[in-house]
Amino acid sequence: MKQFWINPVLNKEFKLRFRSFRTFIGLLAYLVAIGIVVIGYILLNRVVTGGSSYVRPEESRLMFMVLAYIQLGLILFITPGLTAGVVSGEREKQTLNILLTTIQSSTSIIFSKLFSSIVYLVLMIVASLPFYSIVFLYGGVSPTTLFKIFGFYLFTIFVFGCIGIFFSTFIRRTIVAMVSSYGICLFLAGGTAFLFLILISYTYSQNSTLLFPYILAMFNPVMAFSAIFQPEINEIIASQTGVPFPIIWSYFIVYSLLALMMLFLSIKKLRPNMKRKKG
Repeated sequence: MKQFWINPVLNKEFKLRFRSFRTFIGLLAYLVAIGIVVIGYILLNRVVTGGSSYVRPEESRLMFMVLAYIQLGLILFITPGLTAGVVSGEREKQTLNILLTTIQSSTSIIFSKLFSSIVYLVLMIVASLPFYSIVFLYGGVSPTTLFKIFGFYLFTIFVFGCIGIFFSTFIRRTIVAMVSSYGICLFLAGGTAFLFLILISYTYSQNSTLLFPYILAMFNPVMAFSAIFQPEINEIIASQTGVPFPIIWSYFIVYSLLALMMLFLSIKKLRPNMKRKKG
């Protein structure tokens, strides 16, 4: 087990990623973007309230939701870019064949590539915790909600990281793998929501229920994320689709199966079993 998690591939990925100056520039830019949102909201609130430093719990909750949605958007945007080139990049540099001749298994290589990318994103999330502490000063948000939000972040990073690894393994060119990963992620985040709204409008006008809108909703990370803040979303979706099962649990179940399937296929594709011909 120790050799599986602590191996030369993982050590190399950590050194290349965290010794690069661009890594910390990216982290700084991420924190600056989050900080501008929080500080800008507080200053805007003071202007609206006539210079008062008092923030009501309802306004603090709204600031927390805005911050959470922006961070989710950044995660959905950053994750494919970090993982879509980890395998195809090795292939383009002609180092993948050398890597495959080592004693490291395909499972170890794939998980090392994925884990090194996930750790960097987790670092970005942990680094943003001080901004969330500013929100807690004004109340309106419980620690339980914060734990749920960060648990959702970690799961979503893992799933969309698996999508990037999958395309990076099956597509030789990094740019094509990256475009494919972003295309799928854009459809899951935006395309499913657009189709959901169209079908929900149709069912509402026809006074009927359809199952397909529920399927679209459970694939949409933004809608599942919204159910954490507004549990009544589950009731609205249930009334329009006829499915009472909470959308957030469907999201976890479906994407867990999808992520495991993509990891399995990536491992099989990385080093396919070659059968020797008998002769």
